[in-house]
Formats: sequence, structure tokens, C-alpha cells
Amino acid sequence: MISRRTFLASTLASAAVLDVHAAQKSPEGAAEKPLNAARAKVYFTRDLSAEGPLKLYARVSGGISGKTALKLHTGEPHGPNIIPREWVKTFQASVPCTIAECNVLYDSPRQKTAGHRETLKTNGWTFSPVDIMDEDGDAALPIRGGKWLKEVHVGKHLLNYDSMIVLTHFKGHTMGGFGGCLKNVAIGCASGSLGKLELHREGTQTWAGGPRFMERMVEGGKAVVDHFGQRITYLSVMRRMSVDCDCVGTAAEEPTVKDIGILASTDILAIDKAAVDMIYALPEKERHALVERIESRSGLRQLSYMRELGMGTDQYDLVEI
Repeated sequence: MISRRTFLASTLASAAVLDVHAAQKSPEGAAEKPLNAARAKVYFTRDLSAEGPLKLYARVSGGISGKTALKLHTGEPHGPNIIPREWVKTFQASVPCTIAECNVLYDSPRQKTAGHRETLKTNGWTFSPVDIMDEDGDAALPIRGGKWLKEVHVGKHLLNYDSMIVLTHFKGHTMGGFGGCLKNVAIGCASGSLGKLELHREGTQTWAGGPRFMERMVEGGKAVVDHFGQRITYLSVMRRMSVDCDCVGTAAEEPTVKDIGILASTDILAIDKAAVDMIYALPEKERHALVERIESRSGLRQLSYMRELGMGTDQYDLVEI
């Protein structure tokens, strides 16, 4: 397991990267300064508006082609923290893609497709078709190199897509510590009745948490990332960051951290590491609740196990747009 001391040392190094690249802003249309090719690029904007995701997507969209899924969390009824619908509507006006979701395992209207579709209406996702990918069942994806799982079942419709854009609302999470891009593709693409059970279950215990849950979640994410290869990219929205996931709905605790901005990368580990680094770089009083949530659930194991499985790099350069 990664220790807090080791992680904080890494965070300080990443904060230095933030300072270095604050002077290396890359205005739209301007050439970027050359960066270390061995490090991932993570793009960042403070523009928390409908235009923000589009600015960043232009920098990370090179591998996206064909029929494209837009994987996001559409939320429980009246959820206060989900990504604004107008942002997604604006994004889809420029980027042809289909909102894609899966049913859930926990007790919720979204556990079954009919109730899930009613929740979509309640939450205003009526401007675009939404593909509930496990509506017609599931399909198995292999997990290469997993120590807990050899395959995970995803929503069957995932196989209909050539590419995937992962649009994530970064926040805390009751079991995961934090919910970043990894959780969005792992739990989010797993089928509600089987795949999510495979990731959550340990022996006879369905809702087993801790480091081994983080590892199973990473393995599930690896199956999706490997499936799409170069045809997957990631955006992470850092606003309304409660310690609770959007799956908690109206019961989510009010955020204690400020809104920060939006990140984008083609590297899933780098973008989740950058988001966590930004949280740890906040003043202690502000970050305390979210950091406590992350550490008390062994959430940092997501990052170290992604590195061990070769899912990306935690060494990155931050480029502010």
C-alpha cells in the first residue's frame, strides 16, 4: 500500500509541476512548449462553464473516432452535484456522442431500467438519447494481469461503440474514498446485476471495502481501458466536490472544498493523480474532510495499483489552458 508520507512527498513534487506550468499557459491556438515525452500531459482549465470541457477535449480527442459513448454519471433523483445538463448539451452539439450509463447494484430507482429512465427524466436528461448499456444484458471483458478477477461483465451495449469519452465528476465516495475517472469506467460500465457484484463482492460479503476493493475496481477499469485502447479519453470536472458520491443524491454532504476547474488527459492514472494532488494542495482546513474520506477508505490504492498494472503513469506535466 502507498503510505501517506510517500503520497504527500509525491504531491509536493506535483505541486511544483503546477507552479512551473503556471507560467506555461497555452492559450487556445498557441503552440505549446515541448514537454518531457516520458511524462503524461494533463490539461487544466479554470473555466467552469459549458465551454470548459470543449476547450480541453480539443487537446485530447486524437484517438476518438466512429460511434462514441459519453460515459458520465447522470445521478440519483434531484442530485445536487452532478455535471450540469447544459454543459453536456453544449458538448454534444460539437462532439457527436451518446450518453451511456448502466443500472446500479444498490437499492435505487436506477436499479432497473424502467426506474432508471424515470430518473433520467427527473434529472433533465431529456435532450439526448441515453443508452443504458445493460438494458439488454451484459458481456464479459477479459482482465489481463488481474490477481482477483479474470473477467468483468459490462453492459452489453458497450461493445457497440468504437470509442469512449469519459466525462467524470470528481468527488469523494463512501466506499472508494474518491470517485475519479477510474471509478467512472470501472463501476460505471459494469452491468448492474452482475458486473458491479463481481467488483464489490469479496467471498460472501457483497459490500466489501478497503484495499482489495480498490484493486478489484482497478481491474474492472483495466478491462474497459484495454478494450478501447487508444480510443478512450478522459475529462474530470472538479466542482461541487462533496465527500459523497452522486449516487447518494440529495443526502450528499455539502462540499467543503472550493470549485477548482476541469482536467483532461489521455492517461487515466495521470488525470486521477492530478485531481487528487489538487485536493491535497488545498489548505488543510479546507481539504480535511475530503482527504479523511480518501484515506479512511484506502482510496489512494486506486492510484498505486493502476501504476502496478501499467494503466498509465503518475508522472505528469500540467498544462493550463
